[in-house]
Amino acid sequence: MHRNKCQTLLLLAPFAALLMASCARAADSCQPVFDALTKVATTPNHSYETSTSPTNTRGEERQGERILANEHYYIRTHGKWMRLPVSSQDVLEQEKDKEAHGKSMCQFLRTESVNGEAALLYSLHREYEQAGDKVIEDGQIWISKGTGLPMRVVEDWDNQGIRVKEHRSTRFEYGNISPPI
Repeated sequence: MHRNKCQTLLLLAPFAALLMASCARAADSCQPVFDALTKVATTPNHSYETSTSPTNTRGEERQGERILANEHYYIRTHGKWMRLPVSSQDVLEQEKDKEAHGKSMCQFLRTESVNGEAALLYSLHREYEQAGDKVIEDGQIWISKGTGLPMRVVEDWDNQGIRVKEHRSTRFEYGNISPPI
């Protein structure tokens, strides 16, 4: 009996090594994406988001704006800017938690131009817990070859706990960013 278990383990060892190698490659393939998400959380930027949700009964498209300046986030709502009680450090910790406790798969797709600038296009699939709910993200991220910053993100976001799904498209601008208020 002991001999059979040892033989089985020896037979499975190459598969375990392949699995560990593929997990390491998956983590490696996500590293440019994780680096870009970390960098955008600490670099002043102005982002513009369009989102639609099949759970929105009116089927309306929502527009949003967000500014990160001086390590603070501001959003524009109903035509007025307000400061959020969230800092760059809070966002960094949330991203690190997603990386550490979630599952992520990324794949480099190709090089493209975004507004005349060379960008690396990656696909991203993430699953993680947020406030006790399972969240699934599937999307694409365009990362500037020159700066390593996200230029554009298109994703489908599904919070399965509260049954909210959204399709989001976000573009980022950098340079000469200051607090709006």
